[in-house]
Amino acid sequence: MIAWDVTELKVLPGHRLEVAFADGLRGVVDMSKDDFSGVFAPLADESYFALATIRNGVVVWPNGVDIAPDAMYDEVNSHRSGIAA
Repeated sequence: MIAWDVTELKVLPGHRLEVAFADGLRGVVDMSKDDFSGVFAPLADESYFALATIRNGVVVWPNGVDIAPDAMYDEVNSHRSGIAA
């Protein structure tokens, strides 16, 4: 496993994802200000956003869209306040 592989996922209200990574880092990725256009357009609907799952360490949606786990890791790591373990 790579340190930034996603191992746990909880979808939170407001286009946010609570995640845990293979190395134990935990936190919230806030996508509320993202531009959901193009292939990401369905994610603008919170009910569709809530369909997120983990596949091979990556957060994915039914339409095949995924979020780069290394970018999510960097965001959580930069906020180190994250979620208490």
